[in-house]
Amino acid sequence: MNLPFFIARKYFLSRKKRSFINFISLISMLGVGIGLSALIVILSVFNGLEDLNRQIFKSFDPDLKITAASAKSFLPEPALVQAISATEGVDYCTQIYQDKALAKNEKAQSIVDVKGVDSTFARNSEFRKSLAGGEMNLYVGNRPAAFIGATVYNSLQLTLNDFFRPLEILYPKNQKLNVLNPEENINRVTLEISGVFVLEQHYDNFVYLPIEVMEALNDYPGRRTALEITLKPGADVGKVKAAIGKQLPAGLVIRDRDELNASLLKAIRIEKLFIFIGLFFVVGIAAFNIFYALSMLVLDKKDDIATLSAMGADKVLIRRVFFTEGLIISGVGIGLGLGLGLGVCWAQIRYGLVGLGMEHAITTAYPVRVMSSDVLFSVAGIVVITLLASFIPATKAANFMLNK
Repeated sequence: MNLPFFIARKYFLSRKKRSFINFISLISMLGVGIGLSALIVILSVFNGLEDLNRQIFKSFDPDLKITAASAKSFLPEPALVQAISATEGVDYCTQIYQDKALAKNEKAQSIVDVKGVDSTFARNSEFRKSLAGGEMNLYVGNRPAAFIGATVYNSLQLTLNDFFRPLEILYPKNQKLNVLNPEENINRVTLEISGVFVLEQHYDNFVYLPIEVMEALNDYPGRRTALEITLKPGADVGKVKAAIGKQLPAGLVIRDRDELNASLLKAIRIEKLFIFIGLFFVVGIAAFNIFYALSMLVLDKKDDIATLSAMGADKVLIRRVFFTEGLIISGVGIGLGLGLGLGVCWAQIRYGLVGLGMEHAITTAYPVRVMSSDVLFSVAGIVVITLLASFIPATKAANFMLNK
């Protein structure tokens, strides 16, 4: 057995240690363990939240989206749409016109996001998973219909497939303002509700309707705010994006799903980083209790150091003994932290102990995903702090030999 480890283990397990030294060692281990477990749990929750947002994005946002670089809308050439649809890896391309509008019925009214879509919308299998009631259709029989979010449905107290109490959409006309007759400034259309979806509060304020109805509202036939591209399973997003990008005329840009939501993902990662730094400082303070525990142990073991020196032990051996003692203290704390942190994460994943507290959400419990990199960085950081905290006491112990 390694001699420094053997001696350090004896010191760690010794019942003859003074109670104060034992108490500081215990506090050090608990501080490291609780701090590490908190790091693992909180970082895993942030990973889970990022995954949850990606799941929401996948349901709502396309794999690739083409928009105008500076203008609100653009007029896509039919040949461009055909070329995009024929690109290898592309499943289908949906033409979009999106804007704000006023939705109302006889009971209430609300500003909503209106999104006109073409017939390929019905092929969106990911979005279909968010269906909460009715059907994901843009027509009831031959009549145009609206597919709406739960927020709109609840706030306006709507009813599915109610021909006598439809949803009314009001949109400003593309013309010079008529002050004498305000009603002449507005296009309006009434639609039955074919279905309701539930994703997340921000997205549940959307109203989907046929692109032909949207063109009648905005007086911009043929113009689009976006082309949304859905890829075939297994298609390489980067390669398809590059291939389509070469076909686009000047003034149009193409972005993938992460680029569409870059600000939110960046905010989550920055918040995760600052949480990591803050908690790591707490763990660092707990780990530096090892400094005091080892300093007291060195004073308590002066006679042992003298005995080892008389038996031929050199400074390197004495220093390694107390270095190893610090590593044992932190190692036990790391073991406790790993067991507690990973155990809490497993329990949350398995049983969903802590809920989100949201009425409408695609998951009821806080999402959790443990990343090995988070665990490794946390453990490595604690080991480094332990080595730093052990250096001065271990050097002090070695210097006792010079004074004898």
